[in-house]
Amino acid sequence: MNINKNILKLSFFPILILYFETILKVFIYDTVFNIGYVYMCLFSVPLGMLFYLLTTGFKEKINKILFYSIVTFLTLYYGTQIIYYSIFNTFTTFYSILVGTGKALAFTDVIASALLTNIPKLIMVFLPLLILIYNRKRMEFNKTNKNYIIKVAVSAAIMQSAIVFAVLSSDIGILSPSYLYSETFLVVESVDKFGLLTTGRLDIRNILKTVVFAVEPLPSEIIESEEPPAYEPEESPIEHEEEPVEVVEYNTMDIPFEDLIKEEKKEAVRNMHEYFSKAQPTKKNDYTGKYKGKNLILITAEGFSPYAVNKDITPTLYKMQEEGFKFNNFYTPMWGVSTTDGEYVACTGLLPKEGIWSFYKSSVNYLPFAMGNQLKKEGYETKAYHNHYFDYYFRHESHPNMGYTYKGLGNGLNVTETWPESDLEMIKLTLPEYIDKEPFHVYYMTVSGHLQYTFTGNYIAAKNRSLVETLPYSDKVKAYLACNIELDKAMEKLIQELEKRGIAGDTLIAISPDHYPYGLTLNEISELAHREIKKDFELERGIFLLWSKGMEAVEVDKACSSLDIIPTLSNLMGLEYDSRLLMGKDILSDSESLVIFSDRSFITDKVCYNAKTNEVTSLTGENIEESYINQIFEKVKLKFRYSAMILDTDYYNIIFK
Repeated sequence: MNINKNILKLSFFPILILYFETILKVFIYDTVFNIGYVYMCLFSVPLGMLFYLLTTGFKEKINKILFYSIVTFLTLYYGTQIIYYSIFNTFTTFYSILVGTGKALAFTDVIASALLTNIPKLIMVFLPLLILIYNRKRMEFNKTNKNYIIKVAVSAAIMQSAIVFAVLSSDIGILSPSYLYSETFLVVESVDKFGLLTTGRLDIRNILKTVVFAVEPLPSEIIESEEPPAYEPEESPIEHEEEPVEVVEYNTMDIPFEDLIKEEKKEAVRNMHEYFSKAQPTKKNDYTGKYKGKNLILITAEGFSPYAVNKDITPTLYKMQEEGFKFNNFYTPMWGVSTTDGEYVACTGLLPKEGIWSFYKSSVNYLPFAMGNQLKKEGYETKAYHNHYFDYYFRHESHPNMGYTYKGLGNGLNVTETWPESDLEMIKLTLPEYIDKEPFHVYYMTVSGHLQYTFTGNYIAAKNRSLVETLPYSDKVKAYLACNIELDKAMEKLIQELEKRGIAGDTLIAISPDHYPYGLTLNEISELAHREIKKDFELERGIFLLWSKGMEAVEVDKACSSLDIIPTLSNLMGLEYDSRLLMGKDILSDSESLVIFSDRSFITDKVCYNAKTNEVTSLTGENIEESYINQIFEKVKLKFRYSAMILDTDYYNIIFK
């Protein structure tokens, strides 16, 4: 009888974990029973055995406390992640919980709405805890004998080792279990492959481990595909000496990589020098320096979307789109920490490191290619503003580090505190601070486009409700458009003031989103777009407005993304920068397209590759060789790896300071 009781107790936590993981998969993923479900089931057993040991190895009272504490923790952990995913379309990490919980609690209306929407799911999550509480008097928490505990512990360790070995031996597919488990941390893909609790363990490992540097040699196919670096002179053909030779200039800086490689003692940093010395720089082109000495206004627009641009609803944004650079194939990938990661990519030209807040971590690093630092060095007045709380996502640390005098709500920007706050009011309040101080560069992070998209809990949507009331859309879509009308009004005011001073033609305005409007469902985004939007690449199609009054409109069909904004602006502004040291490329150069997504999917001139499904879509009609997919994937992996290493090592400081 005691043996049966022990077996029953031993199986409780594995079954409970399996229950939680299964309902999580059912609620969130399209496919439940895949290879990931098998790994999740396997990992739940040794972890459940560990919980068993923790709740049977002590005196009865302590065992009882530990038992209910663990069950309560699991219940809250799974419930919280389901609510978080329903809002942000991703899972939160322990890093975000540690540094950002207090900030997130400011969005009480958003959280309350998510809780109400997900009541049936939460009932399913809390059901085991409620049943246990109801039957608490029947439950026993006696201490298990030492020999049995040792047997269970050894069995759990052997089982865990065997499962890990099986995972590390699985190299099938681009996003193989081995790659996800040992080389990177992709939270959504990891939960799908291993389950939430194992992903949590990998998350903790990601936080606790010291900086991990890649020491492998660069894949030969990448090195061989690169052209000679800019500093190697090209030979002129002797037989055509009488003809003028085209001088090719690259966007590079005089960096003595050969000396750095010889002198560097740390192998990881030496590998970085080798990687960047072999990276292909972009050529200068007809657009190089076109806006040199001009004013620059750079805007990251909260939840902005190409489907919010409409001739009748948002006429100023429409005008900017039609009269400026029109990027027809622009993407704004969704990153792990949605807004701040999206802002980080657009402001640094680097990929975010998974599992942490890259912008916050970068606040102690040297960022020479941030537009604030580049233009401040040129004598520009450089300012940054955000019309929500100034310290949200620790912008009061990251933004001054980019070279800006920074203000937000609470440290000098006295916008009316509503939810969300007005972009128009922010523009009105800040214009006098810089408009008469040419040359100026200003960075704005807007908030009027923030979810929730309702007329009752969103001040901006309610403010502009009359302007969308008669539109043929559902209420949430109308509310979203009403929020973007505020951004349109802000741009109208900005341009009017520039025109009054006669400097609209001397000012370049750049606007891109931080992410797609995930506060709308896929069906609602499709409704807004007037066509069916599919979940993967189409959902992350973004918009990049780049406009100056009087410019000749330019249409660009090249696939590009927010990662390319900094190098593109640096080239247009005629700034000295090194294109090898950024992960994006100047869109207007002749470089090959490479749009990178967080799950390692990518788009090039030739192919659209979905890493999750292994689906290859040729964009030219030609057959795409597997070797080409593997070659680009290796490039993508290296960009993520070395981008994280730039952040971890403060690499720009090593190079320049």
